[in-house]
Amino acid sequence: MHRTQLALPRTDGYEAEDAKQVLRPIVRETRSQRSESERARAASALAANGLEAVGDARCVAAYVSRSTEPDSGPLLEALRERGTRVLLPVLGPGLNRDWAEYRGADDLAVRAPGRPPEPSGPVLPAEAIAEADVVIAPALAVDARGTRLGQGGGWYDRVLRLIRPGAQVFAMVYDEELIADMLLPVDDHDVAIPAVITPERWFLLEGSRFQRDALAAQAGDLSAAEPRTER
Repeated sequence: MHRTQLALPRTDGYEAEDAKQVLRPIVRETRSQRSESERARAASALAANGLEAVGDARCVAAYVSRSTEPDSGPLLEALRERGTRVLLPVLGPGLNRDWAEYRGADDLAVRAPGRPPEPSGPVLPAEAIAEADVVIAPALAVDARGTRLGQGGGWYDRVLRLIRPGAQVFAMVYDEELIADMLLPVDDHDVAIPAVITPERWFLLEGSRFQRDALAAQAGDLSAAEPRTER
């Protein structure tokens, strides 16, 4: 089911964090209205596009999705079945956010209140993300310059600074969460992402038609165009 781009209000004049606080509930509410069958179809498509996007990566750092997020479960399992090492966030000692290896869906369990399910294996430090060839990060929305609207904890922006040179980073969102008609608020600590995976496609933002059309539209040169499929 194709949906039109999510309509977000302009937040010009807001401080960046205040603007994010306005936008996050809108995306979350829209996600909550997606039916289970829609989510299941999207999850299957995300797995197919995600496998293609990561290519022959030997190690992928990903995440376990929350109930209304784009479902990462089928992609995690497909990567494991292919023999790819998968790292997932866990709550480490002293409330640190660390990593552990994915061993299958049966091994995942809620190990701290309010947290997504986590694997049970040995805890690896946050710096273990440097072992990943590809990082797949959650997001609520992404704009044409690669600004990622996160959930608000700031952990991914900190940990993305630890990736090794040459590692590819993707945000995983629904297609309507690619924002072409405005730039999302950004703080000094925010880390731009260079690529996206959606149920319809995956592509690098730099030089993409999505980026060109969106930035041209924002400059007043033309109306925002519907992005085409890009690989």
